[in-house]
Amino acid sequence: MSTTLEAIYEDGLLRLARPLPLPSHARVTVTVQTIEDDEERQHWLTASEAALRKTWDNPADDVFNELLPQ
Repeated sequence: MSTTLEAIYEDGLLRLARPLPLPSHARVTVTVQTIEDDEERQHWLTASEAALRKTWDNPADDVFNELLPQ
């Protein structure tokens, strides 16, 4: 099972925003990804995603699908 949720790091502990549906003493793996409040970074991520989507979803490239082995 994989679950993504927010937590706050405080005094050396992660405090979860909501409880997890796990039994007591369940072993888990934790991956920490900080949430950035950088407006410029967010702007560039949004712009690059739009550019990639425009290139990736190009209907003119559908002709190349015929060349792929079936």
